[in-house]
Amino acid sequence: MKKAQGKVKRHQRGKQKEIDSRLLTPEQQAFLEKEEKIDKINEKLNRPIIGVTYLFAFAIIGMMVYVLHFMVVEKDEVIANAANPRLDSYAENVNRGDVVTSDGKTVATNNGEDRYYPYDNLFAHVVGYSKYTKAGIELVGNYHLSASHANVIERFINTLREENNEGDTVVATLNYDLQRTAYDALGSADGAVVVMEPDTGKILAMVSKPDFNPNNIDDVWEEANREDSDSSMLLNRSTQGLYPPGSTFKVMTALAYMRQNSRKFRDYTYNCAHEEQIFNGVSVHCYGRKIHGEQDLSGALSNSCNQAFADIGTQLNVNRWRSMLEEFLFNKSLPYMDASANSRFVLDGRSNTGYIPQTAFGQGDTLITPLHNAMIMSTIANGGLMMKPYLIDSIENYKGTRIKKFTPDSYDTLMTADEVDTLIPYLRKVVTEGTAAAYFSGASYDAAGKTGTAEYDNGEHDFSWFVGFNSVDNPEVVVSIIVEEADVNGIRAAAVARSIFDKYESLTSD
Repeated sequence: MKKAQGKVKRHQRGKQKEIDSRLLTPEQQAFLEKEEKIDKINEKLNRPIIGVTYLFAFAIIGMMVYVLHFMVVEKDEVIANAANPRLDSYAENVNRGDVVTSDGKTVATNNGEDRYYPYDNLFAHVVGYSKYTKAGIELVGNYHLSASHANVIERFINTLREENNEGDTVVATLNYDLQRTAYDALGSADGAVVVMEPDTGKILAMVSKPDFNPNNIDDVWEEANREDSDSSMLLNRSTQGLYPPGSTFKVMTALAYMRQNSRKFRDYTYNCAHEEQIFNGVSVHCYGRKIHGEQDLSGALSNSCNQAFADIGTQLNVNRWRSMLEEFLFNKSLPYMDASANSRFVLDGRSNTGYIPQTAFGQGDTLITPLHNAMIMSTIANGGLMMKPYLIDSIENYKGTRIKKFTPDSYDTLMTADEVDTLIPYLRKVVTEGTAAAYFSGASYDAAGKTGTAEYDNGEHDFSWFVGFNSVDNPEVVVSIIVEEADVNGIRAAAVARSIFDKYESLTSD
């Protein structure tokens, strides 16, 4: 009996082995069976409790890891986001910092309680203004300009004295000489200029006209916001201006044709033999009603033959064409910190085929921003890798000690090396033999690019475009230029590009 009771106790401790039921009384056997049923019930009840316990443990650990990551990695980026409405509260005890160019020119500073812009209109849109809604670098760099990394002891003393600390300095990627050259070359014309490094995405210059003097922002703001005002001077045309791309779009059409006809695109020919030709029921003529004769793909691009590209467009699978363009960020937001409009391509497989010919050579409903056009050309110049454009190079405290350095960031590889190697000679031919040859005669560098003339106002006026880079062997700088009403003011985008490339060469050769 004692032996059987010992085995019952071992079962209760969960360690006994199988018990010979012949050694147990009926009462003991019933007790064991009841205990086994209770153990099974408890085991089923405990499983979800254990699972929930593990789940909560993992959730707590995950939250701790995220909070740590946020505090170390993401805190400044989130707080610095231009959309953060609480940014201004950080500036209550800080004198707003300066904005300087990469070559040391102070382009925004303080004059007592007022914000002062020493170069008046020159950097109006790209540097922006700090009053009202803020814009440009004053907006995207707002957190850094409103923060202070002055000496800790200095900040402590200022706090005791109830005095403001000196804000940090934003060092922009902008180059004063290139900005001045682009601004002057655009002259009195309305339009936009973007100058950027293709291998980094650094924006070296950004001009938009009509412009304004940010030192007079109160008057400018009042004028721009009058109910009857048609002023667009506050619009940064470089990033927010949507224009028909004209013949600069032929580069994208050519790439689409190359991809859809990879084995035979080199054999393409078209005979431009008449002033006008019908494609999908649409009459097409070349600019100035020129007749170009026999054209291969290279000649069609360099001579900007509308008829050849209308012919190419009718041979494209429109859905594949659209898909490629969306890879290049049409119909999408650009990876850029400041405000920018979305370029637009509207055709798809259900569209009326009558829209295809004009769309193929850059007319129709296609729209693009100058910044986006610069990014596309930079992708070609950079071997197929698109870089994200940016305006802020680094952050320093007010005494010049570097606090933060911004580094280039890529978006995606959008072209193969073979595609780049095919297109660059085509773009070089534009400058040596084609529509831009007269503007680059005698240049000491081997520039490449594409001109464009986009008609508007029912063909009464036109925009002049040029996108390109300074050297086919070592592209260091890309330009995207749009001149409005070039037929009236006589300023051509290719001439503006020549001025910028010449200035860049003089700066880098010193």
